[in-house]
Amino acid sequence: MWLCYIIMLCVPYLMSGINFSIIVCKMKTGKDIRTLGSGNAGLTNTMRVLGKPSAAVVLIGDVSKAALAVLAVRLCFLWIGGVNTADISSQMKWAEYMAVFMAIVGHCFPMYYGFKGGKGVLAAISGIFVLDWRIACILLGMFIVIAAITKYVSLGSIISSASFCVCAALFGFFADSDPASAVNTIIAAFCGGLIIYRHKANIGRLLSHSEKKLGEKADRV
Repeated sequence: MWLCYIIMLCVPYLMSGINFSIIVCKMKTGKDIRTLGSGNAGLTNTMRVLGKPSAAVVLIGDVSKAALAVLAVRLCFLWIGGVNTADISSQMKWAEYMAVFMAIVGHCFPMYYGFKGGKGVLAAISGIFVLDWRIACILLGMFIVIAAITKYVSLGSIISSASFCVCAALFGFFADSDPASAVNTIIAAFCGGLIIYRHKANIGRLLSHSEKKLGEKADRV
């Protein structure tokens, strides 16, 4: 089982550390996306700086890497450890929560790019879809509604991230009666907390009313 735990920590981090925003911008312009627009190596900044086609590539890449990473951890526990982490009765659902957390860490602090990455939103939501599609749908719906009403992508990301631990607790304790609910909720809180921390500059701009709204353009290359 120790091999499974090592895989749980390392594989999501290493896979999610591949930043498609940095790769696409470098291939298209020869520049580092972290020096352009808001300076964030993520989907929103890519769309503002490079346009929708480039953003679509980043979307597909970032969604795929985290989802595949969490799925890889599930399969490793199943094939190597003989434990189905997707089964609540196994009391090992926390391993998938930890895989989501490590995917977020990898996206935010990738070793390949000097530990300077994105904010982890896409990595989180795609990993959560593998973890529990019900929670993912609620968080994604919340994000869409908030972003559509306020026109602030960052605000939708912050509020939906903060809601992850609430959803984990509600489904774990009440809907599923998961014995590991407390651990799952704590890990979910760390996931949301990390994403909110990565949005600290956005929070400052929101408070000062200088945050760019959805559809506003950054300086293009």
